Amino acid sequence: MKTEKTTHLTKADFLSKVADFESNPNEWKYLGDKPALIDFYATWCGPCKTIAPILEELADEYEGKIYIYKIDTEKEEELSSAFGIRSIPTLLFVPMGENPQMAQGAIPKNKLKEAIENILLKD
Repeated sequence: MKTEKTTHLTKADFLSKVADFESNPNEWKYLGDKPALIDFYATWCGPCKTIAPILEELADEYEGKIYIYKIDTEKEEELSSAFGIRSIPTLLFVPMGENPQMAQGAIPKNKLKEAIENILLKD
């Protein structure tokens, strides 16, 4: 069986690996050592199921360069509301030293790669 390369986050994981928005509600301070792409999804969501295997492929292709995290909006309602997630899938691109950028919908793989290169890995 193939292991997943994406990492599922709970709120506690998010606070320790991504950003502690409870201690720092007014300032975005990314805690990771590599840029991240965060997928806010739900298990019942069709477009979310469409991009899930794409995110796995990207996690494989960009292994060691970026993190790809997944947050189940049903299980982590507090995280979803903290980020104002209204539609899913919503992707949060988290570059190093800059504010995150949000994109909504099932984005095709070539567009995701473009965004990873232009937002997360531009150096």
